[in-house]
Amino acid sequence: MSQGSESGIASRSTVRRRPRALLVHSSDELYGSDRVALDVAAVLAQHADVEVWLPDDGNAGSGPLSARLRARGIRVVARPLPILRRRNLNLRGLRQMASAARSVRDALVHERFDLVYLTTSACLPIAPLARLARAHHVIAHIQEQWRPAERVVLGMMSSWCTQIVAVSEAARSAAGASRPSRTSVVPNATPDLSGFRPAAAARMASTARGLPRYVVASRWAEGKGHATLLSAWELAGCPGELVILGGPPALGRPVDVAAMIAAHVSNPKTVTVIGEVSDAISYFVQADAVVLPSDDPEGLGLVLVEAASAGIPSIASRTGGPEEVVSDGLSGWLFEPGNAVQLGGLFARLTRGDLARAGRAARTQYENQFTEELFRLRMETVVAPAFAANGRRR
Repeated sequence: MSQGSESGIASRSTVRRRPRALLVHSSDELYGSDRVALDVAAVLAQHADVEVWLPDDGNAGSGPLSARLRARGIRVVARPLPILRRRNLNLRGLRQMASAARSVRDALVHERFDLVYLTTSACLPIAPLARLARAHHVIAHIQEQWRPAERVVLGMMSSWCTQIVAVSEAARSAAGASRPSRTSVVPNATPDLSGFRPAAAARMASTARGLPRYVVASRWAEGKGHATLLSAWELAGCPGELVILGGPPALGRPVDVAAMIAAHVSNPKTVTVIGEVSDAISYFVQADAVVLPSDDPEGLGLVLVEAASAGIPSIASRTGGPEEVVSDGLSGWLFEPGNAVQLGGLFARLTRGDLARAGRAARTQYENQFTEELFRLRMETVVAPAFAANGRRR
């Protein structure tokens, strides 16, 4: 063998390409699961070239999540994806998902990603496709609580994953993790918002409001508890200001918030409907408390973490994940899901002084459990070994 050939082999063996990671997400919005996807993409980008695939339905490719990702230099591709949605659970929808699955399989074989990260349970049909396309690592991020019927199907799909990340113990338990060694609990995090609070407090004091201001921010969708919230508000005598953020989901079954207010609230002037906003934080920091009135199980409740970061307490339903964020009677209050009487009783008796004391406890809880630094450290323990193994394999 010639010296030139030997040097050529040596040079090729010492050159290693940068790993490639694919992140698949189910929507192009900026609610809880979408912001978590953004945080995960930032961690992956420390190790690999990241590409994000979004389903080409709804507003994919032109929504707020896409804009944030592109601002960070991350490539975003909108394409047909086999995403689990209720509207797809019919013959026509299943055919479309099958067609999308074939397209994804071919793309995965061609692209050869080292790691595929599925950010929600709705993305799990891609797990077997990625493994069959010889992706060495497939990680699923469970941000929801699976119902018993869902556990059968989603559990089979997740068995193709090499690692599972759950946002809470409630999410991990609901998924029925049969292999605890491959499942990690990584609570959601949020930036430190304490710097916003002093200026907001000064503005609040200048208004000399005697009654509390509550903010609720979520999709206007079934299961999010808007009817429970507004019934409770009426039962309590509309005791202050209620600010409602959010809007109908791009996909899924919406509810008519305006009609609910007309049906349940005798003093609609106490309720302000803001709708979709690009920055909910400015509303949070001017509130006395944040409310998460979900009727359905919640994986964690990122809005509760955001509120705690700003020193704001939360009132939330006992739907699993929120119970791991809110210490009842200390950093906030919990009530039984769908129980408007319980929630109304809290609205009726809580004072601004009560809420301020709980807000200080919520801030301490945030510092101990939910900072961005803690999130990065926890995620590193999940993804870093995968990239290290890929490096050894190459």
